[in-house]
Amino acid sequence: MKSEKPFFSPVRLIILALAIMAAAVFWGCKGKAPAHEEVVAFPKSFAGLVKVVSPAVVNISTEATIKVPGEPFRHFFGPWGNFLRKYFEGIPDQELKQRSLGSGIIVDKDGYIVTNNHVIAEAQKIKVTLADGRSFKGTVAGADPKTDLALIKIDPLFSNLPVLAFGDSDAMQPGDWVLAIGNPFGLAHTVTQGIISATGRVLGSGPYDNFLQTDAPINPGNSGGPLVDLKGEVIGINSAIIPSGQGIGFAIPGNTAKTVIAQLKAKGKVIRGWIGVSIETVTPEMAKAFGLKKPEGALVADVENGGPADRAGIKRGDIIISFNGKEIKKMSDLPWIVAGTPVGQTVNATIIRKGREMGVKIKVEEMK
Repeated sequence: MKSEKPFFSPVRLIILALAIMAAAVFWGCKGKAPAHEEVVAFPKSFAGLVKVVSPAVVNISTEATIKVPGEPFRHFFGPWGNFLRKYFEGIPDQELKQRSLGSGIIVDKDGYIVTNNHVIAEAQKIKVTLADGRSFKGTVAGADPKTDLALIKIDPLFSNLPVLAFGDSDAMQPGDWVLAIGNPFGLAHTVTQGIISATGRVLGSGPYDNFLQTDAPINPGNSGGPLVDLKGEVIGINSAIIPSGQGIGFAIPGNTAKTVIAQLKAKGKVIRGWIGVSIETVTPEMAKAFGLKKPEGALVADVENGGPADRAGIKRGDIIISFNGKEIKKMSDLPWIVAGTPVGQTVNATIIRKGREMGVKIKVEEMK
């Protein structure tokens, strides 16, 4: 008589175990998109977001009068100057109207609008046109050339204007979706889409450079318009482009704008702290020469005589590595931290001098 093989033989047990594992993996993943699909998921449409954001975006047109000398050779000297000037004597100076276009964002129901300073600088007339077609005269409530931001005011009949809120620009990362809305070349309420290309860009335009870079198309006329995230919050103020490039635009971070707007609204200007130093980047070679583990901090290139840093004993060649309890990771950190320190406050700073770490006390003064 033939003996039967046991049902749970070693081979059958192995097959059963593999089947159970496969089923667990299948049911565990059922209904979930693969990780790579979650990363590259593309919004089906931005139309709903645009409808929410657009009403608070305005068009700004300005007019300025410039004088053109009627005698163009009045400053030429010598025989040729005399010869040319006699043919233009008596011609009066000419006045020309200079017009420009830009964009803006309504940030307060009472009619406060943020834009770029270069949009309204030297303007004698400012016209603000809303998305619904209404137009108002704008007046400058305050301007800050150092960050290229300005606040203008309109007086609507009813204070029920649509407004946009600011998001957290520090939370933005390269690859995050953004929309730009503005008035490029006079084409009102044009929407472009892209991503954040980089953060913390320094363009050399001033001590407070800290731009968001985006590939959302930005053109002349977009200046002052919003760069918004997918929640419809303003994370940047479109400000600059590289004309020779494609898809290289820059926006002032929303967190910077929030701070500046608050001061412009309250005082009409921005009050910043100042300590009287010129600084440079600490290179890897400098870090090695100074005995630093990393090329961090701000190298003092010059100290203003009689200024706060001079009175505190700071000298050329010192490296400032912390100020008011905040680390200075890179040179551009220091101007921001000093500027945000209350005027009149005495703070602790840490410097490195000839390889030795030292503490100093500095009384912050107002930047003139």
